[in-house]
Amino acid sequence: MTEKHITPEEFLDTVFDEKSFLKFLKILSEDWENEARIERKTPSSSYSSGALGWENGTIGAFLEAAAACGVDHLETGGLESSSNIWKKAASIIYSGKVYE
Repeated sequence: MTEKHITPEEFLDTVFDEKSFLKFLKILSEDWENEARIERKTPSSSYSSGALGWENGTIGAFLEAAAACGVDHLETGGLESSSNIWKKAASIIYSGKVYE
């Protein structure tokens, strides 16, 4: 039996401790590698996100987006409602994928 492919989006809500946070990072990394493989074969338009939804194609852009989203959430109280610090951290890191 093959293991079901799980996306970072699907796994994000299951992050609750260090172990699940590290698994989330692994899944996000695999997602990045999968998108890079797809984009090498069939590049997406430069005016849209990548094949798997990646908005930021460099580590600098990824980190900048994650930080900007984290600041936005801090200023609006968007992530403060949850006491799960592992999920908060995962959400901020995930935002580097999708936040413009």
